[in-house]
Amino acid sequence: MCGIVGYIGPREAYPIIINGLKRLEYRGYDSAGLVLSTGSEFELVKTKGKVSDLEEKSASLDKTPHIGIGHTRWATHGVPNDVNSHPHMSNNNEIVLVHNGIIENYESIKQLLIGKGFVFHSDTDTEVLVNFIQYIQTENNLSLTDAVRVALNEVVGAYAIAVLDKKDPDHIVVGRLGSPLAIGIGDNEFFIASDASPFIEFTKDAVYLDDGEMATISLGKEVDVRKIQDNVSVIPDIQELQLNIEAIEKGGYEHFMLKEINEQPRSIRDTMRGRLLVEEGVIKMAGIWDHQEKFLKAKRIIIVACGTSYHAGLVGEYMIEDFARIPVEVEYASEFRYRNPIIKKGDVVIAISQSGETADTLAALKLAKEKGAFIFGINNVVGSSIARMTDAGAYTHAGPEIGVASTKAFTAQLTILALIAMKLGKHNGELSTEKFHYLTRELDHIPELVEKILQNCEGVIDRIAEKYKDNKNAIYLGRGYNYPSALEGALKLKEISYIHAEGYPAAEMKHGPIALLDENMPVIVIATKKGYYEKVVSNVQEIKSRSAKVIAIVNEGDEQVTALADDFVVIPETAEEFSPILAAIPLQLFSYWVAVKLNKNVDQPRNLAKSVTVE
Repeated sequence: MCGIVGYIGPREAYPIIINGLKRLEYRGYDSAGLVLSTGSEFELVKTKGKVSDLEEKSASLDKTPHIGIGHTRWATHGVPNDVNSHPHMSNNNEIVLVHNGIIENYESIKQLLIGKGFVFHSDTDTEVLVNFIQYIQTENNLSLTDAVRVALNEVVGAYAIAVLDKKDPDHIVVGRLGSPLAIGIGDNEFFIASDASPFIEFTKDAVYLDDGEMATISLGKEVDVRKIQDNVSVIPDIQELQLNIEAIEKGGYEHFMLKEINEQPRSIRDTMRGRLLVEEGVIKMAGIWDHQEKFLKAKRIIIVACGTSYHAGLVGEYMIEDFARIPVEVEYASEFRYRNPIIKKGDVVIAISQSGETADTLAALKLAKEKGAFIFGINNVVGSSIARMTDAGAYTHAGPEIGVASTKAFTAQLTILALIAMKLGKHNGELSTEKFHYLTRELDHIPELVEKILQNCEGVIDRIAEKYKDNKNAIYLGRGYNYPSALEGALKLKEISYIHAEGYPAAEMKHGPIALLDENMPVIVIATKKGYYEKVVSNVQEIKSRSAKVIAIVNEGDEQVTALADDFVVIPETAEEFSPILAAIPLQLFSYWVAVKLNKNVDQPRNLAKSVTVE
């Protein structure tokens, strides 16, 4: 939930670090800091606030050094303030460190160090770690690399770190366990970052450290990668990056979120590209095909995910059970590992995560793997931890998603889950050939239908958002496939506008939530024609009889719900199973425009980070 950037080479480090931090600000933005090494001294600046505040505070900094590390933070230990911001310096002012993650046994280490005379100024576990490295180094007369290795073998938790030593200024030592870290390899220069976006314009070659690995990065030498546990040398796997600079810029849009909403026709099409072959009547997915028997013989499939990915998993449950008739359970990854779940050999566990680094989901996967389950991953980031841990998987190919509130990643996840469900259903014979071909045609048309919604609905939704932006609460309702859509719509509104919103199955309205209805309560109802339409009409009538306001998402040609609704948005008709993809678009736009009209920071909502890498 924090971003790390570093540089060592012939260029000035400051602009690379500050621009890199801006690109990583989606990972954390309550404080930021950097340190430059002059060779004999450290120049350290850090502050509460955003990277722009750090840039302003760095105005008088000597920006000529060629080595440095930086950090943008999302607080876990200690409130956001100048003191708790990274980098953190050791008591002897010779070692400086930035850290993403959490050191679970920091308190016992802190008490040990206090007993040795160490003094602490912040509330962070990171300050404990940097002083622990100093203690180990001085007590044992070790190099920085060896001191870091010994320290990391003693700590419990998750981390990605970058460390500088004043006595050894031509090196940066990095390590990772549970938090991502990439090393960009240029021409006699190296870049360090939590993902590749800070150095994409400088090099296309990168090494992604695996869990339990560290590296010493030195001028004029190759990167020295080793196992933290036993110091065994590892030959680094240099990968060619597919990312391009245009993908991580706003491209003329006011916010990344709006850009990413509008990218969905392309991202959905890219997710299907090479997989959905309509004319041949084939779905090609190597991750499924190579392990088809494990899926088809599975007594059940367990989907684990968090947040928006969890909502995608709920839709996936409906589709897999409907098309393939395989029992599916969907679990919050954060609860899964702690409730002593029953997992047996032969179970298939599908993990869904945009970043591929979600700590709770990774922990759930480790447990499932220990129990002998087959692990399948769905994520958006090549080389991520989930991609590395799973037995097989599928990338969504949605492209970088910078806005904290997930949009295009969600619809891409729904697309992948649809492909999986259809492929399984076809191969086990539960999905008829006629229904399979109907679904492939309908799914193939989804990108153009999304394009149509974006062209026709934004002005309508803008006006609806203006009308309801000052409401303090909202209820979202859906039935069947669109119950998860209601959950996701409510989550989006909460995330970026801070308006309290809850999603329910429409039939559950009368079992409690109806007590909340009055003339001040807007109710957003997903009322597509296919799937329980008459029941939804009855639910809308119940809402209107309590004087609440109805905002309806309806299909073209709808008459009943539009006659009852106070406001409505029209979307094209598609197969019921794919309606959550189309319904997501107006729900995303409504949240976006409400937040914009309330002057909220749409891309960086308070208290949230894009990649949740601590539990």
